[in-house]
Amino acid sequence: MSSLAAAELLALRNHVPVPAVRVNEAAVATAFVSERHLRIDGRAPTSFAPLSGFWQAADGWIRTHANYPHHRARLLRALGIADTGGDQALVSVLSKELASRPAGEVQEIVYAAGGLAVAVASAPTAAGPALVEARHVGRSSPRLLAPASLPAQDVRVLDLTRVIAGPVATRTLALLGADVLRVDAPQLPEDADAHADTGPGKRSTLLDLRSPGDRHTFEDLLSQADAVVTGYRPGALDRHGLSPDVLLDRYPGLIVAQLCAWDWSGPWADRRGFDSLVQAGTGIAVIEATADGRPGVLPAQALDHGTGYLLAAAVLRALSDRQATGGGRHLRLSLAGTASWLLHDIRPAPAQGEAGTYDSESWLTNTESPYGLLRHALPPVHYNGAPVNWNHAPTQWGTDLPNWS
Repeated sequence: MSSLAAAELLALRNHVPVPAVRVNEAAVATAFVSERHLRIDGRAPTSFAPLSGFWQAADGWIRTHANYPHHRARLLRALGIADTGGDQALVSVLSKELASRPAGEVQEIVYAAGGLAVAVASAPTAAGPALVEARHVGRSSPRLLAPASLPAQDVRVLDLTRVIAGPVATRTLALLGADVLRVDAPQLPEDADAHADTGPGKRSTLLDLRSPGDRHTFEDLLSQADAVVTGYRPGALDRHGLSPDVLLDRYPGLIVAQLCAWDWSGPWADRRGFDSLVQAGTGIAVIEATADGRPGVLPAQALDHGTGYLLAAAVLRALSDRQATGGGRHLRLSLAGTASWLLHDIRPAPAQGEAGTYDSESWLTNTESPYGLLRHALPPVHYNGAPVNWNHAPTQWGTDLPNWS
């Protein structure tokens, strides 16, 4: 979908037929596990921390996520576990504590403490949010994009996303020519390995929106942006005056693309979430359970990667629509929406025997970077004439100037 949306935008800008689109399945399969293929000077990053995973509860299973230090600390504090002895020693302590409590109870007390734990659903949940929500806002004149060699060339994207799904979307837009500037709060550091995987083609800066000087700088960036992509919980940016309606009122023609974990309304809307937790909470984990009944996972963090490419496609399509009709666009996607689509809205293909193998080596390359020599997946987006790699390696997180190229 990203490939087709890119090809259509390029054709619209250049007033030519849409270039042929062909997506290689091996390229997609490799890209969907890009974080597993990543090597930094030969070192493989750690995927999940020891305190992240499935745990037997008193009445079922619970999934925790403790990769970030603050989430780890909140998990332990919520359960009354002293942070001593290191993670390997704490695995046994955490296992015993969780086995003595109902999964639903753990979920709620950890959530109340700002941590991350989700009771594993015993069956697929009811249909969730829509896969993509889009609305046309306002009547501003079309923002005509000049002919260009890349679909998103000269498009400015403010990237307010973290971890995997949002950064996958914005690295795709960067591949396609967009000037993408990632903006993070200095008090929320990103994992260096994660940024090495999702930062190609982009720049990264730090701004504290509570600081008048940084806020002024951010507003200047915003006034010149074509799109803003956010990955925070619903309402999290509203307190800074950055709700979609406010942004679209102040900046007619802006594309505001939002991503969240669970939903845009209801009791779970304000909860933090990651791919692994959404798989657990929507019933994917029980479908993927092993023969002994232990919950399982999809062979990739498909909710993250799938939603990321859908988000990129939605922004590209919004650029095409804006080119023709003007006005702003408000886009909303969620990991739970992608999970619902997988569970309810597609029909399984007839059984074809064992899945085929693919050659991932053909879709890996080496790139020098400030982090070291990266062995990484190539982008899977392709149309005739598409770039085969990003135009530069990831910069060090938070080290770029807060300006447009």
